[in-house]
Amino acid sequence: MHCRSTFINRLILLRGWLIVLALIAGSNSLRAQQAFYISQVGNDHWSGRLATPNAAATDGPFKSFDRAKEAIEELHSGNGVHDTIVISIREGIYNLSESIRMNDKHSGSRGYPVIWKNYNNEKVEIIGGRLVQTRDHVTDETLKSRIKSNYRDNIFQVDLRSIGVTTVPITGTRGRPGMELFFNQERMEPARWPNEGWALIADVPQSGEMVYKGELPHMRFGMPVGRHYGRFTYAEDQPKQWSNTNDILLHGYWVWNWFDEYLQIASIDTTSKEIIIKPPHSNYGYCKEQRYYALNVLEELDRPGEWYVDREKQVVLFWPPSIEAGNTLIISALDEPVIQFDSCHDIIVEGIEIKYSQGLGVVINSGHDILVAGCAFRNLGDFAVRINGGHHNGIKSCDIESVALGGVVLSGGNRKTLTRGDNFVVNCHIHDIGEWIRTYQSAIMVSGVGNYIANNDIHDGPGTGILLNGNEHLIEYNELHHLALETGDVGAFYMGRDWTERGNIIRNNYFHDLTGPGEHDVNAVYLDDWASGTTVEGNIFSNCARGIMIGGGRDNVVNNNLFINCRPSIHVDSRGLGWAKYYFDGSNNTLFDRMDSMHFREPPYSVRYPALLTLYNDQPAIAKNNLLSHNISYQGRWIDLHDKLTYDVVMSSDNMIADSEKGPYSSMDKIIKGNPGIDVHKGRDFRVSKPGLKYGYRNIDTKRIGLQQDELRKKLTH
Repeated sequence: MHCRSTFINRLILLRGWLIVLALIAGSNSLRAQQAFYISQVGNDHWSGRLATPNAAATDGPFKSFDRAKEAIEELHSGNGVHDTIVISIREGIYNLSESIRMNDKHSGSRGYPVIWKNYNNEKVEIIGGRLVQTRDHVTDETLKSRIKSNYRDNIFQVDLRSIGVTTVPITGTRGRPGMELFFNQERMEPARWPNEGWALIADVPQSGEMVYKGELPHMRFGMPVGRHYGRFTYAEDQPKQWSNTNDILLHGYWVWNWFDEYLQIASIDTTSKEIIIKPPHSNYGYCKEQRYYALNVLEELDRPGEWYVDREKQVVLFWPPSIEAGNTLIISALDEPVIQFDSCHDIIVEGIEIKYSQGLGVVINSGHDILVAGCAFRNLGDFAVRINGGHHNGIKSCDIESVALGGVVLSGGNRKTLTRGDNFVVNCHIHDIGEWIRTYQSAIMVSGVGNYIANNDIHDGPGTGILLNGNEHLIEYNELHHLALETGDVGAFYMGRDWTERGNIIRNNYFHDLTGPGEHDVNAVYLDDWASGTTVEGNIFSNCARGIMIGGGRDNVVNNNLFINCRPSIHVDSRGLGWAKYYFDGSNNTLFDRMDSMHFREPPYSVRYPALLTLYNDQPAIAKNNLLSHNISYQGRWIDLHDKLTYDVVMSSDNMIADSEKGPYSSMDKIIKGNPGIDVHKGRDFRVSKPGLKYGYRNIDTKRIGLQQDELRKKLTH
């Protein structure tokens, strides 16, 4: 009953926003109540009440966003105006040198929002970059001498100070890239070695003045994983050509294929072929045969699309892919959010494109009832949207692509009190994420309590699609595919390492084509390291290396899912009895510390999650009370059980298994040969008929999965 009422509440919330948007789109009288305009041909001394300048050029639209903000304040400070305020932005590119920041003075009121939108569907682009108009060949002889002679005529020089860029930050190990180049709307790559693929660490010398130890008790190549003395060796001859290492970055998966970092070079010993790293070192150390490459190496500027920045000289060298007229080169400059809301409420941002910034696109700090709808975010150096708390804030029908980090950070609600946030990400197309930091920079990162993620199409990323922390979030009707394209031991959906993060529901989603190149493959749904109390129901898993991973957790329900060509469909282990014993012998108290921090013996946890009350005394290292029921597994392998788990512990019943590979089966399941009645229509419309329906499986309405047409999304991409 609680789950159904929660779902109904979410529908009411979204329908409320739909009504507001429909009124905005269809009611001229509503627009006329309090309407202002912004235009590049406007004037901040005008009234802002006209969409175009009048014939006498004495009145017309505003010029700036700041003047429009003042107009909102003036209305609020007048006679208590409670009308909807619509600020329409005329077509054009608006280049910012600082954020558009709003506070409570710029808020609307219940039923009467303040709306910032593009005028009459015109194209409005708000950018945080600098357009480079002129390009000269390299004039600095010192720099020119470091470029291979046959490439010099192809490379142009840009003086950053001439376009207003005065600082070029160096990225941290996990920081954003800072300044970037975009040519004809495409992100360009700093001059790189090797041009394609990766170099591999040849060895990690085990001698020196100071030893740095890896954090985990694993062994590799006869030594503790990650142990090092501040350096590693390489096998190739290329680094001996690099004459200046001050601006070089090394990007690599230095120990684990689920964690990447950027490092700086202290020096290179070309005789011993050793690279000495400038602290801080990699979080997990260095290991032989791990992959990396070098960036921003002037001697490697050897192909179109590459560039190099000299921070001391404040110049960029760039080999453009084309020199034809009409090409655009933009250098990102703004290092703060493009738009920021601080404790605002009742505001809508609609139909705007946000691009070319070093920082975030939109930030919502606290507040409530703020909606970002029908907007596009491209070529950003951070996340597109960050929602930091508040309630009933969200984004709907937006497109997010080509971001250096991730798509949306969504937090809301209070974990100590289990108070809901009801923030949301709905009907968004999010792809080509993690183009700088590859790991833990998801399309959507949700935390807190009671938030909603639905009908999103998430694809083409190096790592995770949805990363979850917290309680009672609902993840439904999303399509996740072609993720984990570069990383390993990762999930399209991921959560883990906290017994108290319960009540989360993952239902009616479509996971497909998730095979991954890395170690341990990719999991469609990854309940990692004792993730517990999660319901995975009504999902379709097709062509996944692993469907669902239950990594030591308990009280998880896996019900009414369809698995096609997954090996295995489900994995369950009791890792606390095996390789992860150190979480239970006092070596690592993370699980217990997180449990105790939630005061689980007191309300609301003791009431909402009574299973926590007996967990410490109920063999916590064993994956107990996981229920698998009414699922269908076809053409793959049904299950892998590890750490001596049996069906006496894992509860499996009424599943129909028609796999090509044999596995351990429960006597309560049905094993058949051939197709259990699965029919695929138009690539994604999976229907099951007899005999698959015999054991209680219910068909899933696939038409509701993924992007949906609405007043803001007129066309679908699939």
